[in-house]
Amino acid sequence: MHPTYAYPKSRFEPTVLVDLNAKAERERLSKSALKGFFRLAAAWNLRDDDARELLGGLSSSAYYEWKKNPERVLEVDRITRISYLLGIYKALHILYGDKLADEWVSLPNTNQIFGGRAPLAHMLAGGLLAMQTTRQLLDARRGGL
Repeated sequence: MHPTYAYPKSRFEPTVLVDLNAKAERERLSKSALKGFFRLAAAWNLRDDDARELLGGLSSSAYYEWKKNPERVLEVDRITRISYLLGIYKALHILYGDKLADEWVSLPNTNQIFGGRAPLAHMLAGGLLAMQTTRQLLDARRGGL
């Protein structure tokens, strides 16, 4: 006879994952995601070209229209990109003071992930996967993983 094992009781409740494939979820999140992104871009002093590239290569006209009127439904890719960037922003502000947190993405970094480049250059060159890696690095540093 083998004893039956059971997980101990816990008050931990896992968060329900958001289904970004559901249009209703994207409708709910898009406006606030864009507003957050534009605030982040201002805090990081991003050039418009760099901000457009972080959004996945958005055209100039679309970028300025989105900035003026964030009332739209974003695609899964763009919401994911913004989510990673906002997570990076949050982690930086937990780890560092406001001034360094906002400058960090533009400073050369000796971590082997960045190879001496600024994290912003790494994310611009590597796209979504580089954003994910940067976020994972910062989450691990703050003890979030």
